[in-house]
Amino acid sequence: MQRTETDLMLRGYGLTTAEFYYRMPDYQNVLNSFIWQDYDLAPDYPRLFRFIEFWHDQIDGPLHSVRFTHRKQIGPAEWRNVVGEIPLH
Repeated sequence: MQRTETDLMLRGYGLTTAEFYYRMPDYQNVLNSFIWQDYDLAPDYPRLFRFIEFWHDQIDGPLHSVRFTHRKQIGPAEWRNVVGEIPLH
């Protein structure tokens, strides 16, 4: 079953954006970049690390470095106790 983005966010997932820097085997002096985004769970980031393992196993360009950021789109609801009543008419 495919989950919607809203369902993932309500389950605690946040948007993870990673920038991969890598070198191609034929052009070792050129540093390339690749942007990846997916909804992931902090602080373990299972999807990000699964993608990094896939890169190591399947892609010929060795990774130089990875920068990433994570942001929860839906946070806990704000609640405040309002004391008072304003009657109209």
